[in-house]
Amino acid sequence: MTETLHPKLQPQFDAVVARNPGESEFHQAVHELMVSLAPIAGKRPDYAQWSILKRMCEPERQLIFRVPWVTDTGEVQINRGYRVEFNSTLGPFKGGLRFHPTVNLSIIKFLGFEQVYKNALTGMPIGGGKGGSDFDPKGRSEQEVMRFCQSFMTELHRHIGEHTDVPAGDIGVGGRELGYLFGQFKRITNRYESGVLTGKGLTWGGSQVRTEATGYGTVFFAQEMLASRGESFDGRRVVVSGSGNVAIYAVEKVQELGGTVVAVSDSGGYVVDEAGIDLSLLKEVKERQRERLSAYADARGGAVRHVTDGAVWDVPCDVALPCATQNELQAEHARTLVAHGTGLVAEGANMPCTAEAVTILREAGVLYAPGKASNAGGVATSALEMQQNASRDSWSFEETQERLRQIMVDIHRQCLETAEEYGDPGNYVMGANLAGYIRVADAMVALGVV
Repeated sequence: MTETLHPKLQPQFDAVVARNPGESEFHQAVHELMVSLAPIAGKRPDYAQWSILKRMCEPERQLIFRVPWVTDTGEVQINRGYRVEFNSTLGPFKGGLRFHPTVNLSIIKFLGFEQVYKNALTGMPIGGGKGGSDFDPKGRSEQEVMRFCQSFMTELHRHIGEHTDVPAGDIGVGGRELGYLFGQFKRITNRYESGVLTGKGLTWGGSQVRTEATGYGTVFFAQEMLASRGESFDGRRVVVSGSGNVAIYAVEKVQELGGTVVAVSDSGGYVVDEAGIDLSLLKEVKERQRERLSAYADARGGAVRHVTDGAVWDVPCDVALPCATQNELQAEHARTLVAHGTGLVAEGANMPCTAEAVTILREAGVLYAPGKASNAGGVATSALEMQQNASRDSWSFEETQERLRQIMVDIHRQCLETAEEYGDPGNYVMGANLAGYIRVADAMVALGVV
């Protein structure tokens, strides 16, 4: 946390830290937002009132529950489940479920807090929340994953609904997991409430483009950033971290727009493919075989390098898209990107850049977009899925993709206009934070102290 808070805001941040001890990821997310509030602390003090911020930093509801399940060998396992319903001022709580061994309350709260402002930027009538579990689906059989999901939903179902709280997927929660979750919800409630989950399969209430949405949306946003300088993806050398859902579809859209993605990564290292990542092979290895990138390297033979040490950010590039997880791109990686002449970094994951890394990138003049703006495409398309569910309708891939593109173009416009209005043109961090914050704050004032 390298940037200094406005003197009026420091005591408020200190109070949040004291009230939420040990939750470093949550502190980081709150600090980043409060740094951006400096211009309105003097210009619009009503927006920076502690009565508003205090409520924004305190979730409406925090749920922690036991998730018991049985392995294939008959061993009883216990995981911990979470759902943090952060803010419903603009609409029902909306945000994904993450299944990963690193999940804890701090991470879920940081994700939920970010989700509030990300969702506000989309212009859709949705609030913010997040959930998940420290369960790791990797290495588990289909039956074990199903039993865990059914146990998780047995508790969660009483807290969600299409007008209350609408979860979706995140890391570790894809179409398979969402299917098991929805099936158990339907079984317990005895109703087909398709709007209760988003990211569903196309044959049971899902939306076209939802699978691709976060990756596509990140690239659409980066395309607008490049266009603001009269540039495009054509001929650009791009590095994408991660190789899950977001990364795969970011690679796909970059290639469609004329860029060349030369490297992707996973927890076992990264591959460098100078000819451009073979998208069909990447999908085969990661989506169908659920293998490590070493399998991609083996299939490509001598055409690629598989590196197990260092970081994917060591690979020179024009555009960097961090699409893996929080705080993956650190200060030393930012310095490497600057040294290599990288001109743009757009976050496809939630808070993948540390505060120190962001400072280094911005001071070097690198175009930088925070995840609450550049990765909002996933939740935006989830809201489009909710619209289709409510009207019992289904839109074509082309129509849905165009709606997504227009939403990302509008978010980009909001960021630039807000940053300019508050005295820091081109600052996407300030623009995104203030635009989202002001929309939520206005609604909170209108609704009274609730």
